[in-house]
Amino acid sequence: MFKFEPTGMMEAMDTQANIYIVEDDATLCEGLSSLLRLQGYNPTPCSNFANAANEALEQAPDLVVLDLKLPGTSGHAICRAIRERSSVPIVVLTSSDVEFDEVMALQLGANDYVTKPYRPAVLLARIDAILRRSNAKSNLIEHAGVTLDLTSGTVATQERSVELTRNEQRILAMLMENPGAIVTRHELLCELWESDAFVDDNTLTVNVNRVRRKLASIGVPESFLETKRGQGYAIQ
Repeated sequence: MFKFEPTGMMEAMDTQANIYIVEDDATLCEGLSSLLRLQGYNPTPCSNFANAANEALEQAPDLVVLDLKLPGTSGHAICRAIRERSSVPIVVLTSSDVEFDEVMALQLGANDYVTKPYRPAVLLARIDAILRRSNAKSNLIEHAGVTLDLTSGTVATQERSVELTRNEQRILAMLMENPGAIVTRHELLCELWESDAFVDDNTLTVNVNRVRRKLASIGVPESFLETKRGQGYAIQ
């Protein structure tokens, strides 16, 4: 087991990030978890490898550390499944130094590839760098020429922009973070209930309609935000 002392190299980083670990070797998983906790992160080990992608998405982590060789499945398959539904950063941590495995992982959407045995300080530095880049981008959500800026509370196309209310921002952010997927009314209501505003079903409809009008005012096609009858809404 390695011994690692905090170096202070990440003091400027808010290290309360949640990290989801997909590693079937219990000893390695515990060692990595201890290392991450020591540095201030909140690690959560995978409990069901066959359902690892869904479990990861349910946990909504800030970063995923993913082994490739797993019982009953593969890290490549999990990486693909996560990336189809989320842009969460993925660091592949594996004993495989085969070029094909590395290229495949990166092509499937992994952000970095680290081989075992790893050097703790190097792994932490890579995780820190990825989280910094991710956090820098987190206030901008872009899709199909539309940019939502959560810092300024505006949505814009190339030439025009318009301000959104807090609830309008929450609705549009949740939809734009899941392009092509149906977000149910229940999911949107749960998201809005996290604010300090009272939200009922009719209020949701009013807010969605306001988002539509504001998108139209900056030239966004009506087809950008679709109603899926009896289900919810989707960004196309």
